[in-house]
Amino acid sequence: MMLDQMHQSLREYRADVRWVAVSSIHLTLKFLGEVNPEIIPKLTESLDDAVKTHRSINLRLHGLGGFPNLRNPRVIWCGIDGETGNLEQLQQRVEAACVPFGFAPEDRRFHPHLTLGRVKSKSNLQPLLDYIKIGSDLESRFKAECFNVYKSTLRPQGAVYSVIKTIILGE
Repeated sequence: MMLDQMHQSLREYRADVRWVAVSSIHLTLKFLGEVNPEIIPKLTESLDDAVKTHRSINLRLHGLGGFPNLRNPRVIWCGIDGETGNLEQLQQRVEAACVPFGFAPEDRRFHPHLTLGRVKSKSNLQPLLDYIKIGSDLESRFKAECFNVYKSTLRPQGAVYSVIKTIILGE
């Protein structure tokens, strides 16, 4: 089952979850928050330099879960496995490239995942959680060859993302 099909299956449980639009689902390497627009060209140049020798990464979407846990989830997510060691190295390079621009390194361990939805209340939640606990047949492999630097604009319906720069991984 592909991600868009899985997303639709989850929505059918009618739990009180604000689902992320499939087109907005992404893997976050580093969240920056508010950024002074004047530093963006230098920041993206630094990111480019940091990853130009980092090869592409073979990954797989695998499993569903909740943060902080499935007893009381605030976020429903899809897991990622495959070459996660290489993905972690990429994330560390991105992290290091952002430090000179005043962005503190993340104090939490990197946990690669895709946020699928945010739980608003417990209404109709248990059947969805039971399904997640049983597991899914989500199986989608992909090769990460680049990443995007996004600008997000918050709207009542959720964040809207626009690409500032695509950064290609080296080989």
